Amino acid sequence: MDELLRQATTILLGMWKRRWLGIIVAWVVGLASVAAVLAIPDKYEASARIFVDTQSILRPLMSGLVTQPNIDQQVMMLSRTLITRPNVEKLIRMADLDLGIQSKGERDALAENLMSSLKIANTSRDNIYTINYRDTQPEHAKRVVQSLVSIFVESNLGDARKDSESARKFIDEQITTYEKKLEEAEARLKEFKLRNLATQSAEGKDHFAQMSETGALLEQSKLALREAEQSHEALKRHILGDEPALLPAPVQENISGVSIPEIDSRLDIMQRNLDAMLQRFTERHPDVVSARRLIKDLEEQKREEIKARRKVAQASPATSMSTNPVHQQLAISVSEAEANIAALQTRVAEYQARYDRMKEAVKLMPQIEAEFAQLNRDYEINKNNYEQLVKRRESANMGNEINNTVGVDFRLIDPPRVSPKPVAPNRTLFLPLTLLLALGAGIAVTFAASQVRPVFFDSRSLRETCGLPLLGTVSMLTNDATKRSQRRDLIRFAAACISLVGAYGAGLLALFLFSVRTA
Repeated sequence: MDELLRQATTILLGMWKRRWLGIIVAWVVGLASVAAVLAIPDKYEASARIFVDTQSILRPLMSGLVTQPNIDQQVMMLSRTLITRPNVEKLIRMADLDLGIQSKGERDALAENLMSSLKIANTSRDNIYTINYRDTQPEHAKRVVQSLVSIFVESNLGDARKDSESARKFIDEQITTYEKKLEEAEARLKEFKLRNLATQSAEGKDHFAQMSETGALLEQSKLALREAEQSHEALKRHILGDEPALLPAPVQENISGVSIPEIDSRLDIMQRNLDAMLQRFTERHPDVVSARRLIKDLEEQKREEIKARRKVAQASPATSMSTNPVHQQLAISVSEAEANIAALQTRVAEYQARYDRMKEAVKLMPQIEAEFAQLNRDYEINKNNYEQLVKRRESANMGNEINNTVGVDFRLIDPPRVSPKPVAPNRTLFLPLTLLLALGAGIAVTFAASQVRPVFFDSRSLRETCGLPLLGTVSMLTNDATKRSQRRDLIRFAAACISLVGAYGAGLLALFLFSVRTA
Protein backbone atom coordinates (compact mmCIF):
# COMPACT_ATOMS: atom_id res chain seq x y z
CA MET A 1 0.00 0.00 0.00
CA ASP A 2 2.85 2.39 0.88
CA GLU A 3 4.55 1.52 -2.40
CA LEU A 4 1.43 2.36 -4.41
CA LEU A 5 1.02 5.63 -2.51
CA ARG A 6 4.66 6.51 -3.16
CA GLN A 7 4.31 5.80 -6.90
CA ALA A 8 1.11 7.85 -7.14
CA THR A 9 2.84 10.72 -5.38
CA THR A 10 5.75 10.51 -7.79
CA ILE A 11 3.39 10.60 -10.82
CA LEU A 12 1.47 13.62 -9.44
CA LEU A 13 4.70 15.51 -8.75
CA GLY A 14 5.89 14.74 -12.27
CA MET A 15 2.62 15.99 -13.75
CA TRP A 16 2.75 19.12 -11.56
CA LYS A 17 6.20 19.87 -12.91
CA ARG A 18 4.69 19.83 -16.48
CA ARG A 19 1.60 21.85 -15.47
CA TRP A 20 2.22 24.76 -17.85
CA LEU A 21 2.39 22.36 -20.79
CA GLY A 22 -0.95 20.92 -19.72
CA ILE A 23 -2.69 24.30 -19.36
CA ILE A 24 -1.41 25.41 -22.77
CA VAL A 25 -2.72 22.20 -24.38
CA ALA A 26 -6.06 22.66 -22.56
CA TRP A 27 -6.40 26.20 -23.94
CA VAL A 28 -5.52 25.10 -27.47
CA VAL A 29 -7.88 22.09 -27.43
CA GLY A 30 -10.64 24.19 -25.84
CA LEU A 31 -10.39 26.94 -28.43
CA ALA A 32 -10.28 24.41 -31.29
CA SER A 33 -13.26 22.42 -30.00
CA VAL A 34 -15.32 25.56 -29.39
CA ALA A 35 -14.53 26.75 -32.90
CA ALA A 36 -15.57 23.35 -34.25
CA VAL A 37 -18.87 23.43 -32.33
CA LEU A 38 -19.61 26.99 -33.48
CA ALA A 39 -18.79 25.99 -37.08
CA ILE A 40 -21.42 23.26 -37.16
CA PRO A 41 -24.28 24.62 -39.31
CA ASP A 42 -27.70 25.04 -37.77
CA LYS A 43 -30.35 22.51 -38.78
CA TYR A 44 -34.06 23.16 -38.90
CA GLU A 45 -36.63 20.39 -38.56
CA ALA A 46 -39.78 20.17 -40.67
CA SER A 47 -42.56 17.79 -39.64
CA ALA A 48 -46.09 16.75 -40.57
CA ARG A 49 -48.66 14.37 -39.09
CA ILE A 50 -51.04 12.14 -41.09
CA PHE A 51 -53.97 10.10 -39.79
CA VAL A 52 -54.88 6.99 -41.78
CA ASP A 53 -58.51 5.95 -41.22
CA THR A 54 -58.92 2.24 -41.99
CA GLN A 55 -62.13 1.61 -40.02
CA SER A 56 -65.51 1.10 -41.69
CA ILE A 57 -68.83 -0.36 -40.54
CA LEU A 58 -69.01 -2.41 -43.74
CA ARG A 59 -65.90 -4.47 -42.98
CA PRO A 60 -67.15 -6.15 -39.77
CA LEU A 61 -70.56 -6.69 -41.38
CA MET A 62 -68.96 -8.63 -44.25
CA SER A 63 -66.55 -10.53 -42.01
CA GLY A 64 -66.59 -14.23 -42.84
CA LEU A 65 -68.26 -13.68 -46.22
CA VAL A 66 -65.42 -12.08 -48.13
CA THR A 67 -61.64 -12.19 -48.13
CA GLN A 68 -60.51 -8.93 -46.57
CA PRO A 69 -56.84 -7.93 -46.47
CA ASN A 70 -55.30 -6.55 -43.30
CA ILE A 71 -55.50 -2.85 -44.14
CA ASP A 72 -53.66 -1.75 -40.99
CA GLN A 73 -50.77 -4.07 -41.75
CA GLN A 74 -50.66 -2.89 -45.37
CA VAL A 75 -50.57 0.76 -44.32
CA MET A 76 -47.79 0.01 -41.83
CA MET A 77 -45.83 -1.84 -44.49
CA LEU A 78 -46.40 1.07 -46.89
CA SER A 79 -45.00 3.49 -44.33
CA ARG A 80 -41.94 1.30 -43.75
CA THR A 81 -41.23 0.91 -47.47
CA LEU A 82 -42.03 4.51 -48.39
CA ILE A 83 -38.43 5.72 -48.16
CA THR A 84 -37.06 3.78 -51.12
CA ARG A 85 -34.71 4.86 -53.88
CA PRO A 86 -37.45 5.43 -56.53
CA ASN A 87 -39.57 7.44 -54.08
CA VAL A 88 -36.56 9.48 -52.94
CA GLU A 89 -35.61 10.30 -56.53
CA LYS A 90 -39.20 11.34 -57.16
CA LEU A 91 -39.07 13.45 -54.00
CA ILE A 92 -35.88 15.19 -55.21
CA ARG A 93 -37.63 16.21 -58.41
CA MET A 94 -40.80 17.35 -56.59
CA ALA A 95 -38.88 19.44 -54.03
CA ASP A 96 -36.55 20.98 -56.67
CA LEU A 97 -33.48 19.72 -54.82
CA ASP A 98 -31.75 18.79 -58.08
CA LEU A 99 -31.39 22.34 -59.39
CA GLY A 100 -27.79 22.71 -58.26
CA ILE A 101 -26.71 19.12 -58.94
CA GLN A 102 -24.06 18.81 -61.65
CA SER A 103 -23.16 15.10 -61.64
CA LYS A 104 -24.63 11.71 -60.95
CA GLY A 105 -22.39 11.30 -57.92
CA GLU A 106 -23.88 14.39 -56.30
CA ARG A 107 -27.39 13.08 -57.01
CA ASP A 108 -26.54 9.71 -55.43
CA ALA A 109 -25.03 11.41 -52.40
CA LEU A 110 -28.13 13.59 -52.00
CA ALA A 111 -30.39 10.53 -52.28
CA GLU A 112 -28.38 8.63 -49.67
CA ASN A 113 -28.48 11.64 -47.35
CA LEU A 114 -32.25 11.94 -47.71
CA MET A 115 -32.80 8.21 -47.12
CA SER A 116 -30.76 8.39 -43.90
CA SER A 117 -32.31 11.69 -42.70
CA LEU A 118 -36.01 11.12 -43.41
CA LYS A 119 -37.86 9.61 -40.47
CA ILE A 120 -41.39 8.14 -40.33
CA ALA A 121 -42.77 7.28 -36.91
CA ASN A 122 -46.20 5.91 -36.11
CA THR A 123 -48.44 4.96 -33.21
CA SER A 124 -49.84 1.57 -34.13
CA ARG A 125 -52.90 2.05 -31.93
CA ASP A 126 -54.08 5.32 -33.51
CA ASN A 127 -52.65 5.00 -37.06
CA ILE A 128 -51.05 8.44 -36.79
CA TYR A 129 -47.83 8.82 -38.81
CA THR A 130 -45.27 11.59 -38.23
CA ILE A 131 -42.79 12.58 -40.96
CA ASN A 132 -39.61 14.44 -39.87
CA TYR A 133 -36.70 15.87 -41.83
CA ARG A 134 -33.81 18.13 -40.85
CA ASP A 135 -31.92 20.49 -43.16
CA THR A 136 -29.73 23.56 -42.90
CA GLN A 137 -32.23 25.50 -45.01
CA PRO A 138 -35.76 25.71 -43.56
CA GLU A 139 -37.49 25.99 -46.93
CA HIS A 140 -35.73 22.89 -48.24
CA ALA A 141 -36.82 20.92 -45.18
CA LYS A 142 -40.44 22.05 -45.60
CA ARG A 143 -40.51 21.18 -49.32
CA VAL A 144 -39.05 17.74 -48.65
CA VAL A 145 -41.69 16.93 -46.01
CA GLN A 146 -44.48 18.29 -48.24
CA SER A 147 -43.31 16.14 -51.15
CA LEU A 148 -43.08 13.02 -48.98
CA VAL A 149 -46.60 13.64 -47.63
CA SER A 150 -47.87 13.90 -51.22
CA ILE A 151 -46.16 10.63 -52.17
CA PHE A 152 -47.56 8.92 -49.06
CA VAL A 153 -51.13 10.05 -49.75
CA GLU A 154 -50.99 9.44 -53.50
CA SER A 155 -49.72 5.88 -53.06
CA ASN A 156 -53.08 4.99 -51.40
CA LEU A 157 -52.23 1.30 -51.20
CA GLY A 158 -51.62 1.06 -54.94
CA ASP A 159 -49.11 -1.74 -54.45
CA ALA A 160 -51.62 -3.63 -52.29
CA ARG A 161 -54.23 -3.34 -55.03
CA LYS A 162 -51.68 -4.64 -57.53
CA ASP A 163 -51.14 -7.61 -55.24
CA SER A 164 -54.92 -8.20 -55.15
CA GLU A 165 -55.07 -8.11 -58.94
CA SER A 166 -52.19 -10.55 -59.18
CA ALA A 167 -53.90 -12.86 -56.67
CA ARG A 168 -57.17 -12.80 -58.63
CA LYS A 169 -55.31 -13.41 -61.88
CA PHE A 170 -53.56 -16.40 -60.31
CA ILE A 171 -56.87 -17.77 -59.00
CA ASP A 172 -58.44 -17.40 -62.48
CA GLU A 173 -55.54 -19.31 -64.02
CA GLN A 174 -55.88 -22.05 -61.42
CA ILE A 175 -59.64 -22.24 -62.03
CA THR A 176 -59.03 -22.67 -65.77
CA THR A 177 -56.47 -25.38 -65.06
CA TYR A 178 -58.79 -27.25 -62.70
CA GLU A 179 -61.67 -26.94 -65.18
CA LYS A 180 -59.57 -28.86 -67.70
CA LYS A 181 -58.54 -31.40 -65.06
CA LEU A 182 -62.17 -31.81 -63.97
CA GLU A 183 -63.32 -32.34 -67.57
CA GLU A 184 -60.59 -34.92 -68.12
CA ALA A 185 -61.50 -36.71 -64.87
CA GLU A 186 -65.20 -36.74 -65.83
CA ALA A 187 -64.33 -38.13 -69.28
CA ARG A 188 -62.21 -40.90 -67.74
CA LEU A 189 -64.95 -41.75 -65.25
CA LYS A 190 -67.58 -41.83 -68.00
CA GLU A 191 -65.42 -44.06 -70.20
CA PHE A 192 -64.82 -46.42 -67.27
CA LYS A 193 -68.56 -46.69 -66.51
CA LEU A 194 -69.37 -47.40 -70.16
CA ARG A 195 -66.62 -49.99 -70.33
CA ASN A 196 -67.82 -51.75 -67.17
CA LEU A 197 -71.55 -51.22 -67.58
CA ALA A 198 -72.33 -54.90 -66.83
CA THR A 199 -70.82 -54.68 -63.35
CA GLN A 200 -72.97 -51.72 -62.31
CA SER A 201 -76.35 -51.73 -60.64
CA ALA A 202 -79.12 -49.14 -60.63
CA GLU A 203 -79.57 -49.65 -56.88
CA GLY A 204 -75.93 -48.80 -56.18
CA LYS A 205 -74.98 -52.36 -55.13
CA ASP A 206 -71.49 -53.64 -55.70
CA HIS A 207 -70.61 -56.76 -57.67
CA PHE A 208 -70.56 -59.08 -54.66
CA ALA A 209 -73.98 -57.90 -53.47
CA GLN A 210 -75.39 -58.51 -56.99
CA MET A 211 -73.74 -61.92 -57.10
CA SER A 212 -75.18 -62.81 -53.70
CA GLU A 213 -78.65 -61.70 -54.80
CA THR A 214 -78.39 -63.67 -58.06
CA GLY A 215 -77.26 -66.77 -56.13
CA ALA A 216 -80.27 -66.46 -53.82
CA LEU A 217 -82.65 -66.13 -56.80
CA LEU A 218 -80.96 -69.15 -58.41
CA GLU A 219 -81.51 -71.26 -55.29
CA GLN A 220 -85.14 -70.14 -55.09
CA SER A 221 -85.64 -71.05 -58.76
CA LYS A 222 -84.05 -74.45 -58.25
CA LEU A 223 -86.27 -75.08 -55.25
CA ALA A 224 -89.35 -74.04 -57.23
CA LEU A 225 -88.25 -76.35 -60.09
CA ARG A 226 -87.90 -79.29 -57.73
CA GLU A 227 -91.31 -78.55 -56.26
CA ALA A 228 -92.85 -78.38 -59.74
CA GLU A 229 -91.20 -81.67 -60.74
CA GLN A 230 -92.47 -83.39 -57.61
CA SER A 231 -95.97 -82.05 -58.27
CA HIS A 232 -95.82 -83.28 -61.88
CA GLU A 233 -94.78 -86.77 -60.78
CA ALA A 234 -97.62 -86.91 -58.23
CA LEU A 235 -100.21 -85.90 -60.89
CA LYS A 236 -98.92 -88.53 -63.27
CA ARG A 237 -99.27 -91.22 -60.59
CA HIS A 238 -102.85 -90.10 -59.93
CA ILE A 239 -103.73 -90.37 -63.62
CA LEU A 240 -102.28 -93.89 -63.86
CA GLY A 241 -103.93 -95.15 -60.68
CA ASP A 242 -107.45 -93.51 -60.71
CA GLU A 243 -110.59 -94.93 -62.44
CA PRO A 244 -112.78 -92.65 -64.49
CA ALA A 245 -115.89 -91.33 -62.71
CA LEU A 246 -119.40 -91.15 -64.29
CA LEU A 247 -120.04 -87.52 -63.45
CA PRO A 248 -120.91 -85.58 -66.60
CA ALA A 249 -119.16 -82.18 -67.04
CA PRO A 250 -121.44 -79.34 -68.04
CA VAL A 251 -120.60 -77.55 -71.26
CA GLN A 252 -119.65 -73.93 -70.72
CA GLU A 253 -121.34 -71.61 -73.09
CA ASN A 254 -119.35 -68.50 -72.14
CA ILE A 255 -115.52 -68.84 -72.68
CA SER A 256 -114.67 -65.85 -70.48
CA GLY A 257 -116.46 -67.48 -67.59
CA VAL A 258 -114.41 -70.70 -67.82
CA SER A 259 -112.17 -71.12 -64.77
CA ILE A 260 -109.03 -73.27 -64.72
CA PRO A 261 -108.04 -73.43 -61.02
CA GLU A 262 -104.47 -74.61 -61.50
CA ILE A 263 -103.58 -71.88 -64.01
CA ASP A 264 -105.56 -69.20 -62.17
CA SER A 265 -103.78 -69.91 -58.87
CA ARG A 266 -100.38 -69.74 -60.55
CA LEU A 267 -101.34 -66.53 -62.32
CA ASP A 268 -102.40 -65.03 -59.02
CA ILE A 269 -99.10 -66.04 -57.36
CA MET A 270 -97.00 -64.67 -60.25
CA GLN A 271 -98.92 -61.37 -60.26
CA ARG A 272 -98.30 -60.88 -56.55
CA ASN A 273 -94.60 -61.64 -57.05
CA LEU A 274 -94.47 -59.12 -59.88
CA ASP A 275 -96.07 -56.44 -57.74
CA ALA A 276 -93.52 -57.10 -54.98
CA MET A 277 -90.60 -56.96 -57.42
CA LEU A 278 -91.83 -53.68 -58.95
CA GLN A 279 -91.57 -52.08 -55.53
CA ARG A 280 -87.82 -52.89 -55.46
CA PHE A 281 -86.73 -53.06 -59.10
CA THR A 282 -87.29 -51.14 -62.31
CA GLU A 283 -89.15 -52.40 -65.41
CA ARG A 284 -85.84 -53.37 -67.04
CA HIS A 285 -84.74 -55.62 -64.22
CA PRO A 286 -84.20 -59.23 -65.42
CA ASP A 287 -86.50 -60.66 -62.73
CA VAL A 288 -89.30 -58.27 -63.69
CA VAL A 289 -88.90 -59.10 -67.38
CA SER A 290 -88.85 -62.83 -66.63
CA ALA A 291 -91.96 -62.59 -64.41
CA ARG A 292 -93.89 -60.68 -67.08
CA ARG A 293 -92.87 -63.30 -69.65
CA LEU A 294 -94.10 -66.10 -67.39
CA ILE A 295 -97.42 -64.33 -66.78
CA LYS A 296 -97.82 -63.89 -70.51
CA ASP A 297 -97.06 -67.58 -71.12
CA LEU A 298 -99.59 -68.66 -68.48
CA GLU A 299 -102.25 -66.39 -69.95
CA GLU A 300 -101.54 -67.82 -73.40
CA GLN A 301 -101.67 -71.32 -71.99
CA LYS A 302 -105.03 -70.58 -70.39
CA ARG A 303 -106.41 -69.26 -73.67
CA GLU A 304 -105.18 -72.35 -75.50
CA GLU A 305 -106.73 -74.63 -72.88
CA ILE A 306 -110.07 -72.84 -73.14
CA LYS A 307 -109.98 -73.11 -76.93
CA ALA A 308 -109.17 -76.82 -76.72
CA ARG A 309 -112.05 -77.47 -74.39
CA ARG A 310 -114.40 -75.58 -76.61
CA LYS A 311 -113.37 -77.58 -79.68
CA VAL A 312 -113.78 -80.86 -77.84
CA ALA A 313 -117.18 -79.83 -76.58
CA GLN A 314 -118.32 -78.78 -80.06
CA ALA A 315 -116.90 -81.82 -81.90
CA SER A 316 -118.20 -84.63 -79.70
CA PRO A 317 -120.61 -83.46 -77.11
CA ALA A 318 -121.59 -87.03 -76.23
CA THR A 319 -117.97 -87.98 -75.61
CA SER A 320 -117.36 -84.90 -73.49
CA MET A 321 -120.45 -85.69 -71.49
CA SER A 322 -119.24 -89.23 -70.90
CA THR A 323 -115.67 -88.18 -69.98
CA ASN A 324 -114.67 -88.39 -66.34
CA PRO A 325 -114.26 -84.77 -65.10
CA VAL A 326 -111.70 -85.79 -62.46
CA HIS A 327 -109.60 -87.41 -65.14
CA GLN A 328 -109.87 -84.35 -67.32
CA GLN A 329 -108.87 -82.07 -64.46
CA LEU A 330 -105.86 -84.25 -63.68
CA ALA A 331 -104.80 -84.20 -67.34
CA ILE A 332 -105.04 -80.42 -67.40
CA SER A 333 -103.02 -80.20 -64.17
CA VAL A 334 -100.33 -82.42 -65.67
CA SER A 335 -100.08 -80.15 -68.72
CA GLU A 336 -99.85 -77.10 -66.52
CA ALA A 337 -97.19 -78.77 -64.38
CA GLU A 338 -95.14 -79.56 -67.51
CA ALA A 339 -95.44 -75.96 -68.67
CA ASN A 340 -94.43 -74.71 -65.22
CA ILE A 341 -91.43 -77.05 -65.20
CA ALA A 342 -90.33 -75.75 -68.59
CA ALA A 343 -90.62 -72.15 -67.40
CA LEU A 344 -88.71 -72.87 -64.21
CA GLN A 345 -86.01 -74.70 -66.15
CA THR A 346 -85.59 -71.61 -68.33
CA ARG A 347 -85.39 -69.41 -65.26
CA VAL A 348 -82.85 -71.69 -63.59
CA ALA A 349 -80.73 -71.75 -66.73
CA GLU A 350 -80.85 -67.95 -67.00
CA TYR A 351 -79.89 -67.42 -63.34
CA GLN A 352 -77.21 -70.07 -63.58
CA ALA A 353 -75.65 -68.43 -66.63
CA ARG A 354 -75.83 -65.03 -64.96
CA TYR A 355 -74.27 -66.40 -61.78
CA ASP A 356 -71.48 -68.07 -63.74
CA ARG A 357 -70.67 -64.83 -65.55
CA MET A 358 -70.52 -62.97 -62.26
CA LYS A 359 -68.34 -65.68 -60.77
CA GLU A 360 -65.91 -65.36 -63.65
CA ALA A 361 -65.93 -61.57 -63.30
CA VAL A 362 -65.00 -61.81 -59.61
CA LYS A 363 -61.36 -62.28 -60.60
CA LEU A 364 -61.36 -58.87 -62.30
CA MET A 365 -63.48 -57.02 -59.73
CA PRO A 366 -60.65 -55.97 -57.35
CA GLN A 367 -58.81 -54.38 -60.25
CA ILE A 368 -62.01 -52.75 -61.54
CA GLU A 369 -62.97 -51.47 -58.10
CA ALA A 370 -59.44 -50.15 -57.48
CA GLU A 371 -59.48 -48.36 -60.82
CA PHE A 372 -62.93 -46.94 -60.08
CA ALA A 373 -61.84 -45.77 -56.61
CA GLN A 374 -58.77 -44.07 -58.10
CA LEU A 375 -60.82 -42.34 -60.80
CA ASN A 376 -63.47 -41.30 -58.31
CA ARG A 377 -60.84 -40.00 -55.87
CA ASP A 378 -59.13 -37.92 -58.57
CA TYR A 379 -62.50 -36.57 -59.64
CA GLU A 380 -63.51 -35.61 -56.09
CA ILE A 381 -60.15 -33.93 -55.40
CA ASN A 382 -60.34 -31.89 -58.59
CA LYS A 383 -63.98 -31.06 -57.94
CA ASN A 384 -63.32 -29.90 -54.36
CA ASN A 385 -60.33 -27.80 -55.43
CA TYR A 386 -62.33 -26.26 -58.26
CA GLU A 387 -65.25 -25.38 -55.99
CA GLN A 388 -62.94 -23.91 -53.36
CA LEU A 389 -61.16 -21.79 -55.96
CA VAL A 390 -64.46 -20.51 -57.35
CA LYS A 391 -65.65 -19.59 -53.85
CA ARG A 392 -62.43 -17.78 -53.07
CA ARG A 393 -62.52 -15.91 -56.37
CA GLU A 394 -66.02 -14.67 -55.60
CA SER A 395 -64.94 -13.77 -52.08
CA ALA A 396 -61.91 -11.89 -53.44
CA ASN A 397 -64.07 -10.03 -55.97
CA MET A 398 -66.50 -9.00 -53.25
CA GLY A 399 -63.62 -7.94 -51.01
CA ASN A 400 -62.19 -5.86 -53.84
CA GLU A 401 -65.55 -4.18 -54.32
CA ILE A 402 -65.64 -3.38 -50.61
CA ASN A 403 -62.14 -1.91 -50.76
CA ASN A 404 -63.08 0.20 -53.78
CA THR A 405 -66.24 1.38 -52.04
CA VAL A 406 -64.78 2.03 -48.60
CA GLY A 407 -61.12 2.72 -49.33
CA VAL A 408 -58.60 4.25 -46.95
CA ASP A 409 -58.92 7.85 -45.81
CA PHE A 410 -55.68 9.86 -45.44
CA ARG A 411 -56.14 12.96 -43.27
CA LEU A 412 -53.44 15.59 -42.85
CA ILE A 413 -53.64 16.49 -39.15
CA ASP A 414 -50.66 18.85 -39.03
CA PRO A 415 -49.49 20.35 -42.35
CA PRO A 416 -45.74 20.56 -42.98
CA ARG A 417 -44.15 23.25 -40.85
CA VAL A 418 -40.60 24.21 -39.86
CA SER A 419 -39.39 24.89 -36.34
CA PRO A 420 -38.71 28.64 -35.85
CA LYS A 421 -35.27 28.03 -34.32
CA PRO A 422 -32.62 25.42 -35.04
CA VAL A 423 -33.02 22.05 -33.39
CA ALA A 424 -29.40 21.03 -33.93
CA PRO A 425 -26.63 21.18 -32.93
CA ASN A 426 -27.24 21.43 -29.18
CA ARG A 427 -24.42 23.86 -28.37
CA THR A 428 -25.55 24.20 -24.76
CA LEU A 429 -24.63 20.52 -24.34
CA PHE A 430 -21.58 20.49 -26.59
CA LEU A 431 -19.73 23.44 -24.97
CA PRO A 432 -19.48 21.84 -21.50
CA LEU A 433 -18.31 18.68 -23.23
CA THR A 434 -15.55 20.67 -24.97
CA LEU A 435 -14.46 22.02 -21.56
CA LEU A 436 -14.19 18.47 -20.27
CA LEU A 437 -12.34 17.53 -23.44
CA ALA A 438 -9.85 20.40 -22.99
CA LEU A 439 -9.20 19.56 -19.36
CA GLY A 440 -8.83 15.89 -20.19
CA ALA A 441 -6.40 16.68 -23.01
CA GLY A 442 -4.26 18.87 -20.68
CA ILE A 443 -4.13 16.19 -17.99
CA ALA A 444 -3.31 13.49 -20.55
CA VAL A 445 -0.45 15.58 -22.03
CA THR A 446 1.09 16.27 -18.59
CA PHE A 447 0.88 12.57 -17.71
CA ALA A 448 2.48 11.57 -21.01
CA ALA A 449 5.24 14.14 -20.59
CA SER A 450 5.95 12.96 -17.05
CA GLN A 451 6.28 9.41 -18.29
CA VAL A 452 8.48 10.30 -21.29
CA ARG A 453 10.91 12.42 -19.24
CA PRO A 454 10.52 11.26 -15.63
CA VAL A 455 11.96 13.20 -12.69
CA PHE A 456 13.18 11.62 -9.42
CA PHE A 457 12.11 13.28 -6.23
CA ASP A 458 13.76 10.92 -3.72
CA SER A 459 16.93 8.84 -3.47
CA ARG A 460 15.10 5.55 -3.21
CA SER A 461 13.41 5.91 -6.62
CA LEU A 462 16.69 6.88 -8.22
CA ARG A 463 18.57 3.91 -6.65
CA GLU A 464 15.80 1.40 -7.68
CA THR A 465 15.63 2.74 -11.22
CA CYS A 466 19.40 2.96 -11.89
CA GLY A 467 20.42 -0.10 -9.94
CA LEU A 468 23.65 1.63 -8.78
CA PRO A 469 24.81 2.46 -5.27
CA LEU A 470 23.90 5.99 -4.17
CA LEU A 471 26.65 7.76 -2.28
CA GLY A 472 24.48 10.64 -1.02
CA THR A 473 21.98 13.39 -1.72
CA VAL A 474 22.22 17.18 -1.78
CA SER A 475 19.21 19.16 -0.55
CA MET A 476 18.20 22.50 -2.04
CA LEU A 477 17.63 25.35 0.39
CA THR A 478 15.03 27.87 -0.74
CA ASN A 479 15.38 31.52 0.18
CA ASP A 480 12.69 34.19 0.29
CA ALA A 481 13.13 35.19 -3.34
CA THR A 482 12.66 31.62 -4.51
CA LYS A 483 9.53 31.25 -2.38
CA ARG A 484 8.08 34.50 -3.78
CA SER A 485 8.82 33.29 -7.35
CA GLN A 486 7.07 29.94 -6.70
CA ARG A 487 4.09 31.76 -5.17
CA ARG A 488 3.77 34.04 -8.21
CA ASP A 489 4.02 31.02 -10.52
CA LEU A 490 1.26 29.26 -8.62
CA ILE A 491 -0.94 32.36 -8.83
CA ARG A 492 -0.37 32.60 -12.57
CA PHE A 493 -1.26 28.93 -13.04
CA ALA A 494 -4.46 29.28 -10.98
CA ALA A 495 -5.40 32.38 -12.99
CA ALA A 496 -4.89 30.47 -16.22
CA CYS A 497 -7.13 27.66 -15.03
CA ILE A 498 -9.78 30.02 -13.69
CA SER A 499 -9.75 32.04 -16.90
CA LEU A 500 -10.24 28.87 -18.93
CA VAL A 501 -13.29 27.87 -16.89
CA GLY A 502 -14.54 31.47 -16.80
CA ALA A 503 -14.28 31.81 -20.56
CA TYR A 504 -16.44 28.71 -20.93
CA GLY A 505 -18.92 30.02 -18.38
CA ALA A 506 -19.15 33.39 -20.15
CA GLY A 507 -19.68 31.64 -23.47
CA LEU A 508 -22.46 29.48 -22.06
CA LEU A 509 -24.13 32.55 -20.50
CA ALA A 510 -23.97 34.44 -23.80
CA LEU A 511 -25.37 31.43 -25.68
CA PHE A 512 -28.23 31.14 -23.17
CA LEU A 513 -29.09 34.83 -23.41
CA PHE A 514 -29.00 34.68 -27.22
CA SER A 515 -31.32 31.63 -27.30
CA VAL A 516 -33.75 33.32 -24.89
CA ARG A 517 -33.80 36.48 -27.02
CA THR A 518 -34.43 34.58 -30.28
CA ALA A 519 -37.17 32.49 -28.67
